[in-house]
Amino acid sequence: MLDEQTVEINLPNRLGLERLVMGSVAALAKSVGFGPSRVEDLKTAVAEACINAVQHGNKDRPRARVIVTMNFKDNVFTVSVHDEGEGLKSEPKDPDIVRILDNLDPPVGFGTFLMRKLMDQVEFLKKANQGHEVRMAMKLGD
Repeated sequence: MLDEQTVEINLPNRLGLERLVMGSVAALAKSVGFGPSRVEDLKTAVAEACINAVQHGNKDRPRARVIVTMNFKDNVFTVSVHDEGEGLKSEPKDPDIVRILDNLDPPVGFGTFLMRKLMDQVEFLKKANQGHEVRMAMKLGD
């Protein structure tokens, strides 16, 4: 639900546009008092969610959309990334970072791993006939 504290960005399904969202997230987070390291965490988590939405949720379909909603209320910054996909069949296990860095495993699940590590809360929500949403939250002051 949109209100005076909510910002929504509706993007074409194209890699690279996550940078627009990163800039918007950074500007809003700085304006409400988040420090530089937490702003960087927010930017990384949101970029990963947007990239996953384009590649995995919308499966690179050019006509699909990615909608990002940001809100700051009660000292909590909330970001939702909505795609037109079917969502996760199951949450991926934490990847073996050493094996990925050594090119022994593909980076499958790395984005969701980063989101969970950088944010205070992450939820993956299947929306009835409306796609999939990743909802993330970060508390101010942590």
